[in-house]
Amino acid sequence: MKSFSLTTVCGTARAGELSTAHGIIPTPVFMPVGSQATIKTLVSDEIVALGAPIILSNTYHLYLRPGVEIIKKLGGLHRFMNWDGAILTDSGGYQIFSLSALSKVCNEGVSFRSHIDGSSHFITPEKAVELQEGFGSDIAMVLDEPSPADATPAKVRDAMERTHRWAERCFAVHRRDAQQLFAIVQGGFDHAMRRYSAEYLSSLDLPGYAIGGLSLGEPKELTWEMVRHTTPYLPSCKPRYLMGVGSPEDLIEAVSLGIDMMDCVLPTRVARNGALFTRQGRINITNAAFREQDMPVEKDCDCYTCRHFSAAYVSHLFHARELLAYRLSTIHNLRFMARLIQDIRTAILDGVFESFRQQFLSEYRITDEDVRISQKQKWIKAHKSEID
Repeated sequence: MKSFSLTTVCGTARAGELSTAHGIIPTPVFMPVGSQATIKTLVSDEIVALGAPIILSNTYHLYLRPGVEIIKKLGGLHRFMNWDGAILTDSGGYQIFSLSALSKVCNEGVSFRSHIDGSSHFITPEKAVELQEGFGSDIAMVLDEPSPADATPAKVRDAMERTHRWAERCFAVHRRDAQQLFAIVQGGFDHAMRRYSAEYLSSLDLPGYAIGGLSLGEPKELTWEMVRHTTPYLPSCKPRYLMGVGSPEDLIEAVSLGIDMMDCVLPTRVARNGALFTRQGRINITNAAFREQDMPVEKDCDCYTCRHFSAAYVSHLFHARELLAYRLSTIHNLRFMARLIQDIRTAILDGVFESFRQQFLSEYRITDEDVRISQKQKWIKAHKSEID
């Protein structure tokens, strides 16, 4: 059964449809992240109302808590979290390897200690598939080994080749008919290895392909250089998923390079810190300028927050440390992302994506690159075991 079809191509930007067991997903699509079977502060009906047809959950975290057997016993991940839309589960590889002091890799798999209670665990590619089949997600990811930014070329190659062997092992044991299995391209920042990884994994003829190991604090131009070099070697008839991308300007850029799917904790994480998206750029709602603003956060936004409350009220909630602040800001940011991706898709279908892209970027104030890298690296260092 063909699970992905292209509707329109505008330059290198693509609009299509991804068929899953829980509905057809228009692409391009941004997937909100709910690592522990929840989009923080929201319930399923709200996520549906925001316009998100698919979300991402994390195998590492769900494996450790509550555990696959409990989720299976309670009817699978969809029923467990009362979500009727599609779910993509990542393999947990990034989370395992980001806890480098607690993990050790070998050809068979990776051993690690839980960041929750210190217990020892060993995950193989086969186990990663078994877990995701047990969760019942619509899209599962192979177990991969991402390379640290400072890895030597030899270590990058070793990780890439291990990722390829693990992808083959995942493919060999995957049995759930209603679940699609995606491979993950690795190769660090080396053009030749990225191309080789893309071509090797494409030969396996899996339903979809992700680009991993990027958006981890490197300069954005380097991210786009790697994406630009990788996508031509992926099958045009399969969905392309760029992992970990979530700022508004990054969605625009990723789509312009032929990406169909994206995910990131950024919109929800920054929302809980008072950073809200607008078409003019990100604002800090706790700034003095908003304390008396008797207007919504964004004038033309149709989200629940903007339809019912003033920016001054949201600002007050943050200053008062009221929990409602996190709900209202999360609702706004996720609806902003959903509206943006809908506008992107419409522009592709209408054949005007490049003019849309130029207009958006001319109006949107992008966070300073040096500040962004510094903040990202500090966050990664300080939150190595933190989830979304």
